[in-house]
Amino acid sequence: MHGRFSVRRGVVAAAAVIGMVLSLAACTPDRSVSIDVPPQVEGALPAETQEQLEAAVANAMSAAGASGAIVGVWAPWSGSWVAGVGTQTPAGGGEVTTDMQFAAAKSTRSMTCDILYQIADQGLVALDDSITEYVAAVPDLEGITLGQLCDGTSGIGSYTSRLLGLWLDNPERRWGPRELAAFGLGQERTAEPGAQYRDSDAGYLLLGLALERATGKSARVLVEEYVADPLDLTATTFGAPAAEAPVLTGLFARQEGDRRNCLEPVDITDLSRTVGFTDAGVTTDITDLGRYAQALATGALVPAGERLEGALPESDSSASWLTVGGGVYQAGSLIGQHGVFPGYTTAAYSDPESGLTVAVVLNQSAGGSGFGARLAWELAAIASKAPAASGQTAPAAGLPWTPEQFHQEISDSAICAEPIS
Repeated sequence: MHGRFSVRRGVVAAAAVIGMVLSLAACTPDRSVSIDVPPQVEGALPAETQEQLEAAVANAMSAAGASGAIVGVWAPWSGSWVAGVGTQTPAGGGEVTTDMQFAAAKSTRSMTCDILYQIADQGLVALDDSITEYVAAVPDLEGITLGQLCDGTSGIGSYTSRLLGLWLDNPERRWGPRELAAFGLGQERTAEPGAQYRDSDAGYLLLGLALERATGKSARVLVEEYVADPLDLTATTFGAPAAEAPVLTGLFARQEGDRRNCLEPVDITDLSRTVGFTDAGVTTDITDLGRYAQALATGALVPAGERLEGALPESDSSASWLTVGGGVYQAGSLIGQHGVFPGYTTAAYSDPESGLTVAVVLNQSAGGSGFGARLAWELAAIASKAPAASGQTAPAAGLPWTPEQFHQEISDSAICAEPIS
């Protein structure tokens, strides 16, 4: 694999580049990658563990104003729990099922970085290439590298908060990535490139444009060839769900005073995935999301140690056990990603040693990404204590937090003027 801070590639003759691209185009789609996790015990988690997991999900749904959730928890030594919880809307709208598709949200960032690292290995780019080599006619990008865009250390701002109102009012409008990125680029830089982490959806859009330019392939094709196909993620695609796929309804509760109206949310299920592009534009289901978290943690596509080399705190106030880099978070021993796409709050984390994996989606995004992260970490803390099945051994190491810690934080963050009954 490539070194984390790879040396800038030398000049390559045009004929050699063409030959390399043609060769890669011929072989990439047939690639298959295994995920090295402990064998999963068949059967459900013990009833007591399930009851604790159900209580955690119910608390998060109430606090976040979500009418529905889909959850997957896999403890290889003990069992699994995969469930659809609640209803499509506060008024009903049908039950939530585990086969429903939804926006993968910020796990798209991890996939975008997966593509970057792999094409860097193939010699098409280098991590320290300037973004200006691939994205022209955009001012003030000098000194920003592809690796920094992946790490979230470019210093570029975000566009979502400035455009959310427009999306709610006109969800079916299609947006171009340059158009969106301009709103993030217009914000004041908070630090020099490479100095500190700054959440930047615009940065991942620029990175996606660079990957398209370097490979001559669309983001849809890149996700398919470098991520979904190799990992056998059959429900994962770049863009909107397939027409025949069951879809989880995505909701957004508008602000009313100091709280939100969770009883009459905006149905934003049909929001164009173009607003996410290579930052948040992938669609998936709970099984694929959990499997992808395992791939991230075990380094199935990119060694986790390489992508997290030089990882930084998310902020000055972050817990010491939480760092971010290479398009992923490391929370204690867990590696994964969390975030929102309007209508959906998702999180997926896995432990590379024990195989413990959690994946969650809430069908409400107004409360922000913290609900997904805290719920995933609470579920992981509960499942980490699940007793071993016959003939199995429970892992000795635990997590640097308790379920009660995040249960209370979620409760204290409740956003609704009136809770959904």
